[in-house]
Amino acid sequence: MAEGLLFYFRLIFTFAIIMLDLRTQLSNYLFWDVDINDIDWDKNASYVIERVFSRGMWEDFKVVLDYYGKSRIKEIIIKLRYLDKRTLHFCSVYFDIPLNKFRCYNIRQSNRLHWNY
Repeated sequence: MAEGLLFYFRLIFTFAIIMLDLRTQLSNYLFWDVDINDIDWDKNASYVIERVFSRGMWEDFKVVLDYYGKSRIKEIIIKLRYLDKRTLHFCSVYFDIPLNKFRCYNIRQSNRLHWNY
């Protein structure tokens, strides 16, 4: 009983540290265009995940994975409108999701020609 309670408190304490330090654990350059103190990490989860997956480093990826959890990230990345090819294929392999399940794979952004003669 005491061991289970101790494990529970350690888990809660670890989660609280992750929540408090999320701003300081992520790379500074990821959110250069917004004030990082104004980001609502739960409300803007798709923005944060897309930014970290597209431009972040492995350490940023691990922090986001610990914060949001694998199942929530899977739900969000499937619905994203854009992921570059490398990130898309990484997510497909890492989360074991077929490419045709991704919205950004099925509905690709059109490439405009510079000059169409």
